[in-house]
Amino acid sequence: MVRTALIAIWVCVVMAGSVYAAVIFGAAPEEEKEVQEFFGGLDYVKSDIISVPIISEGKIGGYVVAQFVFTIDGTIFRQLSVPPNVFIIDEAFRALYAGEVVDFKDMKKYDIDGLKKKIAMNVNERFKADLIRDVLIERLNFIPLNEVRYGPKR
Repeated sequence: MVRTALIAIWVCVVMAGSVYAAVIFGAAPEEEKEVQEFFGGLDYVKSDIISVPIISEGKIGGYVVAQFVFTIDGTIFRQLSVPPNVFIIDEAFRALYAGEVVDFKDMKKYDIDGLKKKIAMNVNERFKADLIRDVLIERLNFIPLNEVRYGPKR
């Protein structure tokens, strides 16, 4: 009986020691802590997929299908009464429809960083705060009109 009790105590001591060692030696290195601090307070919010018609010479030449992910400070995001998704989609639609940043007729000259910065800057101006930290592109596709399903046949 005493022997069983001593084995049980020994098992408990070994288990407590191993948990303690795992906590002490399993701590994240300094580099990982810095990365966690940088991304720790940010939330990633995915926008809906948008379809933007591209008009050239008075006719629809195709559609841009896009989806964005934006980073926002989590504490500010939870305090907003209006979801910023709507403003992201609106600014992305405006930037793509106007075609000032991305020229889909001549794909050699597009500036993705310019598009992302323009969307973030315009949304931040509308909120009058540094709300959107970064805009990431989930998908950005151009579909010519002749490849659109159920569209007019040429």
